[in-house]
Amino acid sequence: MGGLREVAVPFVALGPCGVSVRTRLGGLTPEDEKVLCLVGTHLGSLASKDLKARCADGLEHSAETWAARKRDLTGVSSSRWAGSITKATHDQWALARRGQLAHIHSLEAGVRTLRHRLSLPVGEKGTKRSPGGYRSAHEWFHKTRRLHVLEDRLEQVRADREAGRVRVARGGKRLLGTRHHLDKAQLSEAEWRERWEAGRWFLQADGESGKRFGNETIRITPEGDVSIKLPAPFAGLANAGHGRYVLAAQVRFPHRGQEWADRVEANRAVAYRIHYDTGRGRWYVDASWQIPPTKAIPLKAALADGVIGVDTNADHLAAWRLDTHGNPIGRPRRFFYDLSGNAQHRDAQVRHALTRLLNWAKSCRVKAIAVEDLDFQAEKTREKHGRKRRFRQLISGMPTGKLRARLTSMADATGIAVIAVDPAYTSKWGAQHWQKPMAGPARKPTRHDAASIAIGRRAQGHPIRRRTTPPRAHQSDVHGHRTVQADRCAPGREGPRPHVPGPRTRSVPPDAASTRATRTPKTVRDVRSDQVWVQHSPLLTD
Repeated sequence: MGGLREVAVPFVALGPCGVSVRTRLGGLTPEDEKVLCLVGTHLGSLASKDLKARCADGLEHSAETWAARKRDLTGVSSSRWAGSITKATHDQWALARRGQLAHIHSLEAGVRTLRHRLSLPVGEKGTKRSPGGYRSAHEWFHKTRRLHVLEDRLEQVRADREAGRVRVARGGKRLLGTRHHLDKAQLSEAEWRERWEAGRWFLQADGESGKRFGNETIRITPEGDVSIKLPAPFAGLANAGHGRYVLAAQVRFPHRGQEWADRVEANRAVAYRIHYDTGRGRWYVDASWQIPPTKAIPLKAALADGVIGVDTNADHLAAWRLDTHGNPIGRPRRFFYDLSGNAQHRDAQVRHALTRLLNWAKSCRVKAIAVEDLDFQAEKTREKHGRKRRFRQLISGMPTGKLRARLTSMADATGIAVIAVDPAYTSKWGAQHWQKPMAGPARKPTRHDAASIAIGRRAQGHPIRRRTTPPRAHQSDVHGHRTVQADRCAPGREGPRPHVPGPRTRSVPPDAASTRATRTPKTVRDVRSDQVWVQHSPLLTD
């Protein structure tokens, strides 16, 4: 209808399939820190060499080459360290390939937009669905050069992908680029070097079920004792049997600690990662393990007690509770967060906002939260929103991926289902049909609040507009109930309109007949008549 794209069917999002918790390694001695630095530096150099070898193999990789690389690493570390390094290498290479494919899609979208706009006359206006031509010949000329740049870049990336070449920087490309902007990052060369070396250390090991405490390489007992298996060159630093080094730190996981302890006591696999935060000067350990995904409940059961529609924005979550018939209940709620700090600050802000949202959902006794299935990967191109720099920054700053992952994980722990809906036209139609009707003297809903109603109604399967078109038989209730706000069997629903005598058209009011009937004066003197007075001749008699 009207060239609108087809709206996808809402679905219940699957729960998390893994758990990761973090705690601090406090109470380390200088000797402990020295051993961790030596082991991390040595294993990090081995991981860098193995990643280089994997990238050189490209698409020619096979199980034989993997086994050969693992044998080469075993002699200078151990068989378990070699297995962890090669697995991490493959995960990093696969991540680079996925990023390379996303980069190709972004370049293709930019090239398509540039070609379309360059094919139009200069100054031609665009529409809501397609952009127009460029404003001036000067801009048109520079965009032709931009098109050649993107086409050359796209050809190069496609050639790399066909050849299996990826470009990976251990430690992160962002930190690597910071080396050229130390003044802007407010770092000295020594501080940057410390961060760079710590980011390239390798101190992580995958777990293995059936082994003692679930991990033979990095072992943490239920009492909190931490020990690591030393590589072959550092076997002389061992302070325990079987070439192990026991740290002086005692760890405890405040979050999901009992669940972690149950896995460790049952010798189930737990993966660990030890890393150093140079900004705080602290050591941390992460524990992660897999869990069976929670079976998603049916959509109808999740919507049995209504739903809370949530609209995601750059600085807050707009939420509104809806009953089972799609009617808004109460007042809208907004959960703000600040994403201007570092990654840890942003993650904490998102967690706090989602915690407040879930607590409110539990207090409302609602079993489901409806959110948009947002993905701006194809919408961030500079060519599509060239002059809208603020808008590009807005959509780039939305934590869509992190928020979706956090929400599904936290909602699964509270027993609340997450329903993903198509984001098409929710803001536009929500503002059109719900923003003004829901306003009042003490309530001024925003466009985002109205969008949350639209999201919730779409999750329930209701149309976003408030009422359907009146029936076709004289625009009356001949064909049944004319509203979609309540079901037929719902008590207290709005019944059919009462019958009003008289014509029912848009030009004549319902009481027009009675008005015309009383228009003539009721007195005999002023009465008007359609009869004509005629003087007849006298009657003739015989």
